[in-house]
Amino acid sequence: MMSKEEAIAKTESVFNAASDYFDAPALSFWNRFGQKTIDRLSLRSGDRVLDVCCGTGASAIPAAVCVGSTGQVLAIDIAESLLELGRQKSRQQKLENIEFRHGDFENLGLPSESFDAIVCVFGIFFVPDMVAAVRELWRMLRPGGKLAITSWGEKVFEPANQFFWSEIETERPDLYKKFTPWDRISEPTSLKALLEESGATEVEVFAEMGKHELTDPEDWWTMVLGGGLRGTIDRLDPAVRESVRQANLQFLRTNAVHALDVHVLYAIAQK
Repeated sequence: MMSKEEAIAKTESVFNAASDYFDAPALSFWNRFGQKTIDRLSLRSGDRVLDVCCGTGASAIPAAVCVGSTGQVLAIDIAESLLELGRQKSRQQKLENIEFRHGDFENLGLPSESFDAIVCVFGIFFVPDMVAAVRELWRMLRPGGKLAITSWGEKVFEPANQFFWSEIETERPDLYKKFTPWDRISEPTSLKALLEESGATEVEVFAEMGKHELTDPEDWWTMVLGGGLRGTIDRLDPAVRESVRQANLQFLRTNAVHALDVHVLYAIAQK
């Protein structure tokens, strides 16, 4: 099992690499689920918000819009390439109440009870000790504040995801993953249990089962390059990579797959 430092370095490397496709139109789901997370928080003007694993601002930027000029959003990520994209987007929207900062959210050293809302969208499962990580977020939340943890459910971009891994198992069995990090919290009961074990109170989990539309089979490959699967792709030699790509596109075309199943879990806790 890799150490915490190794896990952080690996995640940082993967998402810095994925930054070239992270904001491509095919990956519009980042913004969709980020916005939906913020919608569930009922933020008010003047609120102070911490967004960890913020990526390019899919939830942090909507939060900054909600809290207005008297509010403040601190957006943290370990991938500097994603942070720079977030800074560019916030400047384009003329948002002066948001700061994108490089850091490991488990070791921010920020004061206790200093935020009205804390958000982590599709990030908590990259941390080996999720209980300790959520406990640290809870510590920084003021009484009456809300913590939002958004994670993947049981189906994530199916059937394309499953086919992708079957091809990896055929071509490079050493890279095949029998489970993914979010498997630990892919059901409402397990996500709720994580928050409660971490000391969170008044925990509610909302499950959403939806579709992500593909305008073209190539959209799926763009998604592969712009997310966590990039780490696997970058370990393939060019010929194998192209073989996997062609097999994936052929699978989608042959089966007339125009939309992928995607399940999302939103956990909201109030202190």
